Amino acid sequence: MTARDNGISVTHDLEPHDWSNEETAAYEAAVEAVNGAVGAYSALIAAEEAKDAPDPAVIEAARAAQGRLAKEREQLRSADRERIAEARAHYARVAREVLEGLA
Repeated sequence: MTARDNGISVTHDLEPHDWSNEETAAYEAAVEAVNGAVGAYSALIAAEEAKDAPDPAVIEAARAAQGRLAKEREQLRSADRERIAEARAHYARVAREVLEGLA
């Protein structure tokens, strides 16, 4: 929980939201898809670092991608069903593409 200077949590300003089981499951699946893509980039970094002559540009790009993914994950909102559905498909595809590049 993040606190402001006055000691009040930033969550204090959030509006209440009742999640349906369907929204909860879809949101969690979208977050896991993003996490899978982050993990795929971790595998890419590890594979590159294991090489005799690792390419620092590949490692830097993968770390930058992980940072972007973390920000995108934070922007997901359970009530945005369309965005959640897009995120699930997109990030699962990103993870597959990154891992296929390692083969």
